[in-house]
Amino acid sequence: VQLVESGGGLVQPGGSLRLSCATSGFAFSRYAMTWYRQAPGKERELVADITSTSGTRDYADSVKGRITISRDNTKNTVYLQMNSLKREDTAVHYCQWSDFRGQGTQVTFSS
Repeated sequence: VQLVESGGGLVQPGGSLRLSCATSGFAFSRYAMTWYRQAPGKERELVADITSTSGTRDYADSVKGRITISRDNTKNTVYLQMNSLKREDTAVHYCQWSDFRGQGTQVTFSS
């Protein structure tokens, strides 16, 4: 099983990023997927999750209205579209399936 995140980077407040998580090694289209994030000195936070057919998507209160989770089952990839970014969004963002997660992609605000 592999999960590889990408798309993070330096942003300014109010900016946008699209994170991707490319997966392999399991039947991606059958399972829900989750994005988490962890900021320095803070506990891990569930950002969003999505069911196998995208029928249900749930979000943390802190990101509702600004972040959209989506998936492409033909590409075995889950996405996180992040808009109106705030400094408190600074964190390593990673996707997870079952007990497997990727290495994460860093979202950082430029000064």
